[in-house]
Amino acid sequence: QVQLVESGGGSVQAGESLRLSCAASGRTASSLTMAWFRQAPGKERDIVAAISARGGLTRYADSMKGRFTISRDIAKNTVYLQMNSLEPEDTAVYYCSSDLDWTKVLRGTPKYWGQGQQVTVSS
Repeated sequence: QVQLVESGGGSVQAGESLRLSCAASGRTASSLTMAWFRQAPGKERDIVAAISARGGLTRYADSMKGRFTISRDIAKNTVYLQMNSLEPEDTAVYYCSSDLDWTKVLRGTPKYWGQGQQVTVSS
């Protein structure tokens, strides 16, 4: 079993930055593809970014490229999402997720999910 514990959400002004963290625990934690999804009110949950188990591959949603950066500390089994130049449209609940299968993550069907972090960006 894998547990994902997130932190770092909050309220900021437009143009500011936030960094989300997600610590994975469990026997297979070091082998997991990890990703961030987000869900805004009344909208579907969409992928934000994903990173492979060893950190060599990353994928971003087009609208986040250049503003968001996903990274991971392999020794700590922790993944980060650095969010810069935040906009009100980035307001959502952000979820950490993981799976041993890279393709399942990219399809939006990872097995493991965190509890979610609210990010609110005001103009």
